[in-house]
Amino acid sequence: MSERQSAGATNGKDKTPGDNDGQKKVQEEFDIDMDAPETERAAVAIQSQFRKFQKKKAGSQS
Repeated sequence: MSERQSAGATNGKDKTPGDNDGQKKVQEEFDIDMDAPETERAAVAIQSQFRKFQKKKAGSQS
């Protein structure tokens, strides 16, 4: 039984500072028209869903 527990995934706390070298942040360029009506509708829809999620999350904590 102890073999199975020790063979599990690590929690990431035992990584050395050099382990993160392959994950360099890359600046990506997007061609999105921020003034387009469909962009605004998409943003409103995303924000609405996020607010619902936050409300549901806050309700489950109490």
